Amino acid sequence: MQLATDVLQQCGLPASFNNIQTAINKDQPANPTEEYAQLLIALIAQTAKDIHVLIDSLPSEESTATPLCKLEEQNHEAATYCLSREMLLEKIQSALADIAQSQLITTRSSTHGQSLPDL
Repeated sequence: MQLATDVLQQCGLPASFNNIQTAINKDQPANPTEEYAQLLIALIAQTAKDIHVLIDSLPSEESTATPLCKLEEQNHEAATYCLSREMLLEKIQSALADIAQSQLITTRSSTHGQSLPDL
């Protein structure tokens, strides 16, 4: 590989790169800072529009206050209902315990031939 580059250096004609800088400058914009500034302005404007659309799509306070009040009322009604059912459950459990106790006493007295005690 080294030999090939030596041969090229010895035998090759020098090339002219006079037009290289003008070719590079043609591809680049005249004022890149100004283009970046315009791009930044466009991005900021688009972001502001997007934010505005998002804010407008949010529900208003008036439209959310009424359903919240209704939900709170339903929650209170459900809590009252649950409390009444818990009290009813306690009464049923107490009655079942009394029935079980009475059956136990009845079973014991029938097996021993004794009379039932007054409850």
